[in-house]
Amino acid sequence: MFTGLSAFPLTPVTPAGFDEHGFIRILERITSAGVDSIGVLGSTGSYAYLTRSQRSHISDIAKSHAGNIPVMICVGAVSTDEVLRLADDAQAAGADALLLPPVSYQTLRDDEVFGVFETLTQYVSVPVCIYDNPGTTHFEFSDELHGRIATLPGIKSVKIPGVPPSPEDALARVKRLKAKLPEGVTVGISGDASAANGLNAGCEVWYSVCGGLFPHVAKEMTDAAARGDRERVVQLSERLQPLWDLFRKHGGSIRVMAAAAGVLGLTEADCLPRPLRPLSADDFADVAAVISRLGLR
Repeated sequence: MFTGLSAFPLTPVTPAGFDEHGFIRILERITSAGVDSIGVLGSTGSYAYLTRSQRSHISDIAKSHAGNIPVMICVGAVSTDEVLRLADDAQAAGADALLLPPVSYQTLRDDEVFGVFETLTQYVSVPVCIYDNPGTTHFEFSDELHGRIATLPGIKSVKIPGVPPSPEDALARVKRLKAKLPEGVTVGISGDASAANGLNAGCEVWYSVCGGLFPHVAKEMTDAAARGDRERVVQLSERLQPLWDLFRKHGGSIRVMAAAAGVLGLTEADCLPRPLRPLSADDFADVAAVISRLGLR
């Protein structure tokens, strides 16, 4: 499950609470595209804003509607004890893998981050993916730390935040990281705007926000990468540049994807947990225009 397209869906949270029906509609879009895995409760899944009981409920729903597609569930939390409780819930829901970001209030040291992964891998019976997302956790992994953690039993993938824009620099970046990892541990690209460069540089999986709402076009990119058709991967990403521009304009993908889910009628226009706020009416219209222009239905 740590190759191909891993689709990360939005968790819609309206003023009335978690929108279960909207979430199921989003999952149905993903499963209909035949993605390789589903990543539940990632950053776009708003894990940090949800209670343990909400996360358990969402995990149950995701697993029950995923069919035969493997489901990876994020268990990020500030305390190690809470990480383990969330891991219990995720495994009870039938998680096929766990995703762990090093969430903190106090700045974490390398040995502390290693300790969280060491404790989790000793505690669970399913594979674990390292979630490297300094934009939200404010922790910077070194390649050496990735390599040290990846030697733990059960670590199967590293989700990196992006690669340099130059294809040559991207290739060098991925090669440096892979040189530190044991055989069988894959490298996955996130940061959708750099997905094409990452896939062409040798990343085996795209951990994709775009794939969580527009899975068909995202899967076309990963399929092209699997065929070695680098030119097609770049063409498809360049076609999506207006979407990447919206992500950049709004400081990330979550507000844009929430607006897009509203444009598509999958949930309400206001579907972000507070304190997050939906885009303005003008920005919402911009998202709708990009979806229409690109034919993202």
